Amino acid sequence: MMTLYSGTTDPFSQRCRIVLFEKGMDFQIIDVDVFNKPEDLAVMNPYNKVPVLVERDLILSEANIINEYIDERFPHPQLMPADPVMRARARLFLHRFESELFCHIDAIEHGAQKAADKARLAVRDNLTQLAPVFTKQKYMLGDEFSMLDVAIAPLLWRLDHYGIQLGKEAAPLMKYAERLFSRPAYIEAMTPAEKAMRK
Repeated sequence: MMTLYSGTTDPFSQRCRIVLFEKGMDFQIIDVDVFNKPEDLAVMNPYNKVPVLVERDLILSEANIINEYIDERFPHPQLMPADPVMRARARLFLHRFESELFCHIDAIEHGAQKAADKARLAVRDNLTQLAPVFTKQKYMLGDEFSMLDVAIAPLLWRLDHYGIQLGKEAAPLMKYAERLFSRPAYIEAMTPAEKAMRK
């Protein structure tokens, strides 16, 4: 059985929880208090960070690596595209999310006021650029829910919590976010602390 060490408010851990619930398989989630981490976490992951996935003698860290492993190990429903070209494009998108959106989370959560405000603006501007995509399609890659939707959902959930205000031009993006939030696996994967982030 797979075991996921997951931060209760960590957006990267939430990604892994969403994938596990989308797959509907047997797994165990161990909630980790990021302010009081268990000692064995540092042994499993030299960066002492969540998420960490353990399966027999395999130990994985980094949300995108964990999620691709789960997707290949349990191919139904498939979340990465089957076609190599599309899969490469999806990986490029995931990389862009990390370098244009998720890289700002640390500054928003822990940075000084000025750094946090700058990070909020960067996230807002990058998300606003994405919005037009959803006037034509349901999900990030078209009509099928994919790993890209999994990756961005935790950030969209936390917009209010992070104090990020999007303008009217982002309306298609917000409709898309509601589609993600209404998925049964998304709802099941949330921790009480995450539910409390939105009124």
